Amino acid sequence: MTTLAATQPATAVGTRDATGIPMSRLIRVELRKLVDTRAGFWLAASIGVLSVVVIGAMLIANRNDLTALSFGQIFGMVNIPLGVILPVMAILLVTGEWSQRSALTTFTMEPRRERIVIAKLATAVIASGIAVAVALALGAVGNVIAGLVFADPAGAWSVTAAGLVNSFVLQLFGLLLGFGFAALFLNTPGAIVGYFVLPTALTLVSQLVPWFKDHLGTWIDIGTTNAPFQSEHWASGGDWGKLLVSAVLWIAIPMAFGIMRIMRGEIK
Repeated sequence: MTTLAATQPATAVGTRDATGIPMSRLIRVELRKLVDTRAGFWLAASIGVLSVVVIGAMLIANRNDLTALSFGQIFGMVNIPLGVILPVMAILLVTGEWSQRSALTTFTMEPRRERIVIAKLATAVIASGIAVAVALALGAVGNVIAGLVFADPAGAWSVTAAGLVNSFVLQLFGLLLGFGFAALFLNTPGAIVGYFVLPTALTLVSQLVPWFKDHLGTWIDIGTTNAPFQSEHWASGGDWGKLLVSAVLWIAIPMAFGIMRIMRGEIK
């Protein structure tokens, strides 16, 4: 009787450990982490504020060019503040575990660190889709206002499938870029500075050095490789190839080294 009683709990524990926390629950937790911190909340709130400012500025600046006040145009402009702020939220999602020393709790609850990394990556992809949905909703509100305030063609409900796909691609690229820098540095200030400064510095070099722009900039300068996707038209195969090369340089390589740091790093 004693031996059986001692064996049963051990088997139950072994089964629970083997099963682990469901991935869906880990992803829900990571999604909540995007906005349930003080910084995350204010960053999310600033998206709404900046979107209102962008829509208001468009209504004022384009009152003499009503063709620019269509659903597709407003949707594209609303994506700009989303594309700036969401990568910062992705950075906080990764670095917060280390700067706030919550990694000890996270990896105690789920010792298999690769599952936490996968959950965070899945969160970045889902957040990209949410960003496009939010931009569509805000763009629709702005378009209704434009249609009420101005005459036709303002308020036209014109948007292309290419514009939607391009918006998702750019949002995902920015989020993964922030994720890669965050994993590489595991430090919030360093990751934010790296995210904004390094690509900008390379863009300046590309603009100031014609040879670099013509031979390398078109492949590795993010400002150049992202440009074809900032329109409502389909990018060419060559444009996709250049975007992929820049993604390998700016996202895949930093992320690979960063994930190695997360997997092997000592938790303090």
